[in-house]
Amino acid sequence: MNAVLQYVLYVGILVAISVPLGIYMSKVMDGETCIVSRVLGPVERGIYKLLRIDPNENMSWKKYLAAALFFNLFGFVLLLLILLCQGVLPWNPQGLPGLSWHLAFNTAASFTTNTNWQAYSGEVTLSNFSQAIGLTVQNFVSAASGIAVLWCLIRGLTGIKKYGVGNFWQDLVRCTLYILLPICLVSTLVFTQQGVPQTLSGNRYVDLVEPIAADAEGNYLPDAEIDVGTGTVTVDGETVEDAKIVTKQVLPLYPQASQVSMKQLGTNGGGVLGNNSAHPYENPTILTNLIEMVFLLVIAVGLCFSFGRSIAKRGISGGKKEGFAIFMAMFLLMAVALWIVAVQEQNATPVLAHNGLVDTTLGNMEGKETRFGMAASNTWAVWTTCASNGSVNSMHDSYTPLGGLIPMLLMMLGEVVFGGVGCGLYGMIGFVILTVFIAGLMVGRTPEYLGKKIEPREMRMAVLLCLATPIAILVGSGIATLLPGTADSLNNPGAHGLSEVLYAYSSAGGNNGSAFAGFNANTPFLNTSIGLVMLFVRFVPMTATVVIAGSMAAKKRVAESAGTLSTSNAMFVFLLILIVLIIGALSFFPALSLGPIAEFTQMLGLH
Repeated sequence: MNAVLQYVLYVGILVAISVPLGIYMSKVMDGETCIVSRVLGPVERGIYKLLRIDPNENMSWKKYLAAALFFNLFGFVLLLLILLCQGVLPWNPQGLPGLSWHLAFNTAASFTTNTNWQAYSGEVTLSNFSQAIGLTVQNFVSAASGIAVLWCLIRGLTGIKKYGVGNFWQDLVRCTLYILLPICLVSTLVFTQQGVPQTLSGNRYVDLVEPIAADAEGNYLPDAEIDVGTGTVTVDGETVEDAKIVTKQVLPLYPQASQVSMKQLGTNGGGVLGNNSAHPYENPTILTNLIEMVFLLVIAVGLCFSFGRSIAKRGISGGKKEGFAIFMAMFLLMAVALWIVAVQEQNATPVLAHNGLVDTTLGNMEGKETRFGMAASNTWAVWTTCASNGSVNSMHDSYTPLGGLIPMLLMMLGEVVFGGVGCGLYGMIGFVILTVFIAGLMVGRTPEYLGKKIEPREMRMAVLLCLATPIAILVGSGIATLLPGTADSLNNPGAHGLSEVLYAYSSAGGNNGSAFAGFNANTPFLNTSIGLVMLFVRFVPMTATVVIAGSMAAKKRVAESAGTLSTSNAMFVFLLILIVLIIGALSFFPALSLGPIAEFTQMLGLH
């Protein structure tokens, strides 16, 4: 009952905050006066003047798309150069060298695409400059790019015979200045007060309470007797040759609080430290855990209500109901996913239940965040893969087979169960268009959405939008499994090893960034292939979305009739969920059968 109450509380807090935030975001992106307009309005106008941006320009869809792609290409190249030249750049008290070409390519692709997949451990790989100027900046602008393209689509869906779909530069500035920066500024101060470091001073070295010893290969010797004075180490009375005695530990200190705020809020997820949000420096207290967990989804959920308000404001009858219908489809998928993971992890595994050596009333606690409990870990695992965030406070590699399948499946669906900020909602609208088309075929009517006919061009783009993720994941993981060298990166053999590979490419294909934590992806092939997958699934759907926006903007609105399919009732919500699951099941069931499902049958002794 305690766990159930926690799940209900977490979901309740999330929705309660998302509704007013959604209204606020709608006002900001539509150019309405809001609570901070008096303070930030002059700053916004100053930015336009400084960068010579004409905020009144209404771009065609081609110009809007070109601006979005060019901006992201520029960010990718700049970040790539920062990572390659890290060794000669300032703010590097650790003296870390530049990254290899393939790791730099992978990391630049990862943060530019809002994926934040990390094939490295940040505290021993990246400098303060790379973390703060390289990664954190991309956390802001990649999130803002997704929200900007969403509003481009909103204008396209609601415009009547219009040439333009908005101004990318204005959308980018408004999102960053009015939404992301104020929330991150306040949360960074809260995180710092709670104990998250925010410093450029570099690492600190402190004395251990008790020294520890390791053998010549670096293996920890738990039963060793250590004489620090003579430097000798003995185990069971025998001296260990070439043993190493460790008397100090390193405290990895970076400008962390500012990056933690934005990595959570913008569905980025890439942490300063290798242990991510399981590390007490990134997530020290129950308050920070709650804030970071809510940040995982709060903007993505809020955008559903923003969508409804913004289209209603533009003359769509029942617009708020349209946004609520999409919210309910996403919410129900998330709720079922959370229930499955909670049940699977609470029941643990037959091995734990039968050997009598483990208290199974706690469930499967392996890899969980013991400070905050299983409910917080399970919720985080589901929300971070719903949101295409990827940050973790538990190790998904340690989940039960079906408990690990659900986060994997949420990514495989195309980050549409709320998904990334902006991109999750426009991805789901692709499924909405597909659902409208299929339903139209069933009743023999030309499909319509928001009063506009869905024609072949929109359908081609919608199909591309829906299938880009499955194509990238299956092709990428299929090629990887054919190469003998991939096996060397696995932590486990058999079905679980396949799950590790499949999860890695699902994480890249869902622009998620989380990992099973048992897969070493820092090889030239894996870095390059995963990087290409991330770029493909970010910019192909983005392109398809802007094309749909331009095509729909040029259409006239048709009158609603008795035969018009409602896209805001319970039946449509059911159809939308069904289409999302059918595409996911048809695309990935064979691969899942060889991975987590096969492991589940092995666990039950059914193989």
